[in-house]
Amino acid sequence: MTRPPDHDDGEAGTGSSVATPLEEPEGAAAGDHRRQLPVWQEMLLLLGIALVLAVVIKAFFMQAFYIPSASMNDTLVQNDRILVQKVTYWGGGGPQRGDVVVFADPGGWLDPSESQGSGGPVTRGLETVGLYPTGGHLVKRVIGVGGDEVKCCDSAGRITVNGVPLNEKSYLAPGEKPSMIDFDVKVKPGYVWVQGDNRSNSADSRVHLGDPGGGQVPADDVVGKVFAVVWPVSHATVLHTPATFRSVK
Repeated sequence: MTRPPDHDDGEAGTGSSVATPLEEPEGAAAGDHRRQLPVWQEMLLLLGIALVLAVVIKAFFMQAFYIPSASMNDTLVQNDRILVQKVTYWGGGGPQRGDVVVFADPGGWLDPSESQGSGGPVTRGLETVGLYPTGGHLVKRVIGVGGDEVKCCDSAGRITVNGVPLNEKSYLAPGEKPSMIDFDVKVKPGYVWVQGDNRSNSADSRVHLGDPGGGQVPADDVVGKVFAVVWPVSHATVLHTPATFRSVK
C-alpha cells in the first residue's frame, strides 16, 4: 500500500510556511551604528552649542548685571548680582512707571572708570556671551514715561506724576526725602524719567536736567527690567512694581 502524504493539521493546503530569521552577517550590526565622535570633539561641539545658546538668551531673554554703586539702596545694594528680563518689552512694549530698569549711558552719566565695566579679557569675554554679570550700565527706577508730567514737589513734599502724588515709602531708603531738587518736566514720547531709590546719593534724571536731553533717557537705551536679585543669597529677592504707580493715569 502506498502511504498517503503527511498533513500539517490543515496548514499544508494553504501554501504558507513558517519563516525563520536569516542570520546577520558578522559586522553588519556594527556598520548600522552611527560612528561616534572622539570625546574631545564632542566636548567642543557641546561647548559651541552652549555658547550659542548663551548669546541667544542674552540677546533676547535675560542678562545678568552687577550693581556698582549705592544709588538704589536699599532696593539694590552695591555688588548685588541681578537678573534683567527683556521679554516684557518685546513687541513694542516699553518701560512702565515703577519698573527698575538697566540702561546704557545716554551720554556722560558714567565717569570713564564706570564706563569700562569689569576687568580682564577673560571677564569681558564671558560678559560678551552672557556668562558673567555685566557692568558699565546704569540702574534706576522709572518714575515717568512719554507724555507724563513729573513734578517735585507738592505741599506734602511728594513727587507727583500727572498730578497724582506718589507714596514712595515702600522703596525709598530709610529717611530719604522724595527729592532735594525741585523740577517740573514733561517727558518726551520715546523717553523715560528715572530716579534712584537712594535719592540723596543718585546722579539720576534730576541731576542731569541741564544736560542735552534734559535728563531724560531714550527708551531704546533700556536693556530690560530688573526682576530678581540672585546674589548674595542673603539679599536674594524678586522685585515687584510698587502699588502707588497703579493710581497714575
